[in-house]
Amino acid sequence: MRNANVVIRPFDAATDLKILSNIWFEASLKAHPFIGEKRLTEQRRLIEESYLPKAETSVACLDGDAVGFISLLDCFIGGIFIAPGWQGHGIGRTLIAHALARNGELSLEVYTENEQAVRFYKRLGFQEVSRRAVDDFGFPFPNAALHIET
Repeated sequence: MRNANVVIRPFDAATDLKILSNIWFEASLKAHPFIGEKRLTEQRRLIEESYLPKAETSVACLDGDAVGFISLLDCFIGGIFIAPGWQGHGIGRTLIAHALARNGELSLEVYTENEQAVRFYKRLGFQEVSRRAVDDFGFPFPNAALHIET
């Protein structure tokens, strides 16, 4: 199945917060095993208390159920996460296309160890603009900064 039935709607904290937190956690465990479950559990509180409420978040739904989301800070993708069972079905591509159509350009940082995500972004046309050796928390997990314009 591709993305034909995906509906994208704005984030509603009252109904979406815990659901998106679960999607973030499960997808992060799969994509970022090198971070470790303990640190991801600690970061989850930040996702719920700070990141999701402060970002402009769009939710991808299938038959009314949230299956993924993208969170933007202006043109910067603070996060894009798809429920593991729905990865590979075009939902991430649909969220990126939606955000790019609204903003005209997007940038993001991705863990270089998350090779699946790096390949995904490059297939969509993102170009690498820089790298750094540590993540936002100062841990030695290299990040690549990527950018795309329409």
